Amino acid sequence: MYIMTDLEIAKKVTLKHIDTIANKFGVNPQEIEHYGKYKAKIPLSKININETIKSNLILVSAISPTPAGEGKTTISIGLSEGLNQLGKKTTVVLREPSLGPVFGIKGGATGGGYSQVLPMEDINLHFTGDFAGIEKAHNLLAAIIDNNIQSKTNAIGIDPRTVIWKRVMDLNDRALRRVIVGLGGTTYGIPRETGFDITAASEIMAILCLAEDLTDLKKRLGNIFVGYTFDKKPIYAQDLKAEGAMAVLLKDAIKPNLVQTIEGNPAIIHGGPFANIAQGTNSVIATRMGMTFSDYTVTEAGFGFDLGAEKFFDIKCQSAGLAPKAVVLTTTIRALKYHGGASLDSLTIPDTEALRRGIPNLEKHLENIHKFNVTPVIALNRFTTDSDQEIAMICEFAKSIGVRIAIAEVWAKGGKGALDLAKQVIEVVETNNQQFTPMYDWKNNVTSKIETIAKEIYGAKHVDYTAKAKKDLKTIASLGLEHLPVCIAKTQKSLSDNPILLGRPKDFIITVREIEIAAGAGFLIPITGNIMRMPGLPSHPASEKITIDNEGNISGLF
Repeated sequence: MYIMTDLEIAKKVTLKHIDTIANKFGVNPQEIEHYGKYKAKIPLSKININETIKSNLILVSAISPTPAGEGKTTISIGLSEGLNQLGKKTTVVLREPSLGPVFGIKGGATGGGYSQVLPMEDINLHFTGDFAGIEKAHNLLAAIIDNNIQSKTNAIGIDPRTVIWKRVMDLNDRALRRVIVGLGGTTYGIPRETGFDITAASEIMAILCLAEDLTDLKKRLGNIFVGYTFDKKPIYAQDLKAEGAMAVLLKDAIKPNLVQTIEGNPAIIHGGPFANIAQGTNSVIATRMGMTFSDYTVTEAGFGFDLGAEKFFDIKCQSAGLAPKAVVLTTTIRALKYHGGASLDSLTIPDTEALRRGIPNLEKHLENIHKFNVTPVIALNRFTTDSDQEIAMICEFAKSIGVRIAIAEVWAKGGKGALDLAKQVIEVVETNNQQFTPMYDWKNNVTSKIETIAKEIYGAKHVDYTAKAKKDLKTIASLGLEHLPVCIAKTQKSLSDNPILLGRPKDFIITVREIEIAAGAGFLIPITGNIMRMPGLPSHPASEKITIDNEGNISGLF
């Protein structure tokens, strides 16, 4: 049986003009900024904090991800469609895809099947140019730094050996991880070692997604830590008078993007920080915009609950004063079997024993949700290869621990496949009096915050710090930045910092190699394991299958 691709399904849909979507969302079409017929930006002035308080914020997260894919974005979109079908005005708020994964191994990030946001080709490619604006603002600061090092008249004495600010581009190119700039003699600059990160890993991406308005954006840009002078004084972007020009380059990127779901409901897509490096959630501005005009606002956080969702709660929610009403935990039978030791090529074969061994991974994530005093709902993203016996086993497990579960078929059925899930979410919201509680107080010392997450969320026994990390702790204290929250960089493949420890590892040691300072974003980044800020391409990247014909029809994009 032939199964249509996501792109083929998307092309069957007759898109509504963005003015129609704006009206449905609640914004006058005269006030939006059009990017063609199907995309627009919404002015920040439309956010109303008093209205956001009335909206019910729902976070969609997942168990530890596997190569098989769990469909978190697809569940988010399908849930929003289901809620709309039940008469709850709902907006789904998502991150923008990065071109690196699109052309690499992961593919696009606009959902799948009959639960997509559209136009999927535009969203997965250049969209409205937000990533380009972030890239240019980031690289402008890099250029200003090197110009100041070179300058004889405007220099502030930057020690090139201490500069931590790299350059960025929105593609996977491992050859640029470490480079030398300034070669060619005195007219070309001062030679020094630096490198490139992917744009989604830029601190400016993190800043954009936490900023509340242009004034806050400019302040955060000015707080970016650059390095030291030769006499050991810290240097920030504001010392280079860079924040104003950088903010100008972001004047459009800061505005959230309005598009539509496959069923013609409003969707907001804005920002795209990675979750294993940065906070892994869309912008505060986008979330507040959705909450201003919606009864329910469905959003997601990247990778498993231990990464994006923890950062969503402890960084984004604390920073913006948000309080989610429920968490939908995306789960698949094939992912749990993988965590139970089944090989990747055997996941379509019924195997209740592997499933039984993998369930502890699901159990740990559910325990973590309860630690934030939020009620979970399991969304079992059903695949055609799931056996009735396997489904029954998951449902029995959920019943045994008193957690709601709904079987979701959103890829094949769209909102109709999420009606039970939507009903479960509504029931939680309307009957639950729990108050969201963060995992830690920002005022705690840095090691206390790191160890709280490592032990309570990951399940570690102990945290080790390398000599470099201990030195970084002293630097953080000397800069007066101990009050910042921690955004731990960790593999998404395991609850631990070792990607081969699947399931629910216990009594392991987390090793913090170093701690990066993201003073502009307003958090510290403890680095664990081997985390790359510039991914590489696989042997056969997705780009090999992507092409366009003479009529402009794209194929191979998924």
